[in-house]
Amino acid sequence: MTGTVPAELRLLGVAVIIGLVQLSWATAVARRDQDPKWVLGPQDDKPPLGEQAARLDRAFRNFMETFPLFAAAVVAADLMGRLGALTMWGSALYVAARALYVPLYAFGVPVARTLVWIVGSLGLLLVIAALFL
Repeated sequence: MTGTVPAELRLLGVAVIIGLVQLSWATAVARRDQDPKWVLGPQDDKPPLGEQAARLDRAFRNFMETFPLFAAAVVAADLMGRLGALTMWGSALYVAARALYVPLYAFGVPVARTLVWIVGSLGLLLVIAALFL
């Protein structure tokens, strides 16, 4: 493969890193509250999570609801030759919002968290719009 990697695909890679960091943070916070015997055992049942661990778990599940859509839209836009201003702005908004969303959710910041989620969703919609325009 020759040429430079489009910014949107680089941002997709950054989104993957955000997901990995988010998963690691959620796991670390959950584990500090859990009995080591449970952690080392079969983990058949799920123990209750503390407040911050539960928030991080919900934030990660939210990420996992939107990330596959973002990834598919970016890859489709690239394959269709539709990369441009819409996909660049959309990807940047999605990734920046996802990076901000996690700490806002983890620390219980209500209004800003919702606004950031909306910005991320708008970013995703911009990328999807590029597929049809």
